[in-house]
Amino acid sequence: MSSPETFIHLHVHSEYSLLDGACRIPELAQRAAELKMPALALSDHGNLFGAIEFYKECRANGIKPIIGCEVYLAPGSRLERKANSAKEASTHFLLLAKNETGYKNLVKLVSSAHLEGMYYKPRIDKEILAGHAEGLIGTSACLAGEVARYITAGRMKEAEQSIDSFKQIFAPGDFYLELADHGIPQQRALTNELLKYSKQFDLKLVATNDVHYVRKEHAAAHDVLLCIQTGAKINDENRMRYSGPEFYLKTPEEMAAIFHDVPEALATTLEIADKCDLKIVLGENKFPAYEPPEGETREGYLRRLCEEGLIKRFPSRNEEPELRQRLDFELDVLSKTGFTSYFLIVWDFIHYAKQHGIPVGPGRGSAAGSLIAYVLEITDIDPLRYGLFFERFLNPERVSPPDIDVDFCYNRRPEVIDYVRKKYGEKSVAQIITFGTLGAKMAIRDVGRVMGLSYGEADRLTKMIPFDPKMTLEKALKESPDFKRAYDEEDIARSVIDSAMTLEGVSRQAGVHAAGVVISDHDLTDYVPLTKDDHDGIVTQYSMEPLGELGLLKMDFLGLKTLTVVQDALDLIEQTTGKKITPLEIPLDDPAAFELMSRAQNIGLFQVESAGMCKACLQIQPRCVEDIIAIGALFRPGPMEFIPLYAERKAGRVATEYDHPLLEPILKETYGIMVYQEQVMQAAQILAGYTLGGADMLRRAMGKKKPEEMAKQRAIFVEGAAKKNNIPKAKADQLFDVLDKFAGYGFNKAHAACYGVITCQTAWLKARHPVEFMAALLSNELDNTDKISLFVGEAKAMGIAVLAPSVNASGSTFTVGEKSIRFGLSAIKNVGAGAVSLIIAAREKGGLFRDMHDLCSRVESRAVNKKLLESLVKSGACDDFGPNRAELISHIDGALAQANAQARDRDAGQGS
Repeated sequence: MSSPETFIHLHVHSEYSLLDGACRIPELAQRAAELKMPALALSDHGNLFGAIEFYKECRANGIKPIIGCEVYLAPGSRLERKANSAKEASTHFLLLAKNETGYKNLVKLVSSAHLEGMYYKPRIDKEILAGHAEGLIGTSACLAGEVARYITAGRMKEAEQSIDSFKQIFAPGDFYLELADHGIPQQRALTNELLKYSKQFDLKLVATNDVHYVRKEHAAAHDVLLCIQTGAKINDENRMRYSGPEFYLKTPEEMAAIFHDVPEALATTLEIADKCDLKIVLGENKFPAYEPPEGETREGYLRRLCEEGLIKRFPSRNEEPELRQRLDFELDVLSKTGFTSYFLIVWDFIHYAKQHGIPVGPGRGSAAGSLIAYVLEITDIDPLRYGLFFERFLNPERVSPPDIDVDFCYNRRPEVIDYVRKKYGEKSVAQIITFGTLGAKMAIRDVGRVMGLSYGEADRLTKMIPFDPKMTLEKALKESPDFKRAYDEEDIARSVIDSAMTLEGVSRQAGVHAAGVVISDHDLTDYVPLTKDDHDGIVTQYSMEPLGELGLLKMDFLGLKTLTVVQDALDLIEQTTGKKITPLEIPLDDPAAFELMSRAQNIGLFQVESAGMCKACLQIQPRCVEDIIAIGALFRPGPMEFIPLYAERKAGRVATEYDHPLLEPILKETYGIMVYQEQVMQAAQILAGYTLGGADMLRRAMGKKKPEEMAKQRAIFVEGAAKKNNIPKAKADQLFDVLDKFAGYGFNKAHAACYGVITCQTAWLKARHPVEFMAALLSNELDNTDKISLFVGEAKAMGIAVLAPSVNASGSTFTVGEKSIRFGLSAIKNVGAGAVSLIIAAREKGGLFRDMHDLCSRVESRAVNKKLLESLVKSGACDDFGPNRAELISHIDGALAQANAQARDRDAGQGS
């Protein structure tokens, strides 16, 4: 009987071998632990996407992780693009990292493959492999390997040369000839030849199983996955398929039975596992160091900037002890935790954006709780006014990296990223990968198509699945009687659902995170493998979470369209009134703005447009920014149930009650209801003597609901309540339960405040400058006909005339007049921005267009065609040429022909 120590899997593909591997990493590690395997390798096709997740999962399951990759090897130089097919362009080769040096070399190789060698597949070549072979083990890989290809083609001389070249590249004993047997005849023929070459070249044999799914019974679902990848159907005869159900994580006993003739190949797997001992350091700060001006330390420079900011933000209060103590406390925490550079880096790129007129949001997330962030103008929310805490952002009692996410103008966000790249180096900055997974509904659609269901049949099944972003197929079978009935009574539905459940959650494709950017202290490939997006932008192969675990500086540079709308509206106000207003100068206490929201006239207003938000505004009747902040925090699953009570108490129809008199100062602004996480923290501080740092840890524990930690925190709370306020145990237990309930509901007030301010800014603009605001809204939705229709309707309801587009009067975007908005030419369907710019240029140069022929002859011919002109006529943009649009359309061909003839005559005259 074989023991688990007789074989270790070294050739394994996870779900990150996209649409080829079906092994989810947690399941893979758990299965290896069930089989009591001491080690396990990951060798995805051409990438390291799952390396950190795999490393952590294996360690958590008591298994030694071996990080590898089945790379694609170019036949010559990776820089050449000569092959006529994917098969000709590359072969496979297996690499495994022995140690940190090997891992770093693997990262460099895989990055080079994606950044330099991409041709059908990301490819390396033998030249770069030889330069980065230290610390790596290589094997000849599968039937698609170079050695195997030569042997199966009968090109034995070239096979020998190939084997010898690999032997020379790797350290003695670190290149192996790989055997596999999935019942494929070519593999057995290959094994016979490799046995000979093993002796001829004094190379060891290693047995593998090319794992693509965890259990044998998953073979059918994996076959479906291949069909999803190739666009085939399961019954297509000539489609790509694997030969038999043998590509799973086999037991050592199964492998011993397959390779009973070459037991030494099994033993080699143990030898390789012993050689591999990679330790990846997680949690160590790799933030870049901000370089202060000459003669200053980072801490000194940050303090100087803060002192200057304190005077600017609080001109008459900057010497107040409360402000000074808060600033000193925050600076001390930053110094002790090593995050001074982080704040300077964030200040620097936000300062750049503001200096260059790029709109920046007032703040986002818990960072608004920092006084440093406020005085540095990283945020525009006064944390003292709104009762926000630094400890919610950066807890000195349980230090984790701070997280400052920033909203920028949607259109100009790329300028900030470009600045950061230039500042810290092109090789040190990248955007971050993200992975799209097969969700419940998508899995049913994809599997249904593969199994031959019509679109309608698959759609019928997906519509039975309840709407919930976290919905799973297993959950749907419990919650949807129709879905369960289809599963129980329809054979094809059962087959589709069973396969979909196996594949549900598997990564389907890689993309670029909408906002994520990572900055490193060195070349990113010292730590992280890189790839490219569809536009040749550099992207990490690790997603957000692994990057954070590696200690790299990651943050969200978000594009928020509302910031663009606000700035565009302010620019229009300056054009029409001559008055220059900044977003910070927009009043947050204007009665007209709150009256607008209390009537639920919220179309176009940030974050309160939905029917549910309109209802909440009607109920609560907001009269101050704090009401809008509360609505933003309450309107989400859970706390939503308290909106009616909040409204009743606010209106005085129901008396405000407090669970303890000490809670009144904390909960007065929200009428006795705990709305914010910060209120939970304050309550723990006042009731039971917690520090704010300790209160944040309590809040986190309550959110995670771990029984052991909750019991520990309850004891601390009860003891503290008795010691600080003589609160009896029964009452303290009751108060703890209240906090526990609301900790799950509570929202981050810092974030709600930041976004509440933007809501109030848009409400003020709509109430006080409706024409400019509605024009700005429309100009930022040029490609969205539904939104344009909605906003045009709203403008008309507000008494604003929306004038038809006109080639003689319209701009590219929507423009403003006296209580009117002129439709922008770029908003007309099938009329592109390029053509519009040429029409406007011709108009500005030669005056108004007289007729269709005049338009065709004066606008550059490359921009004018029949489809464009028909779109202009149908929209009314050519009504100056005559009221009969059908007649105008009939003139288009003649006008184009005449204009083209004139253009030819001009060209001929210039030629002579």
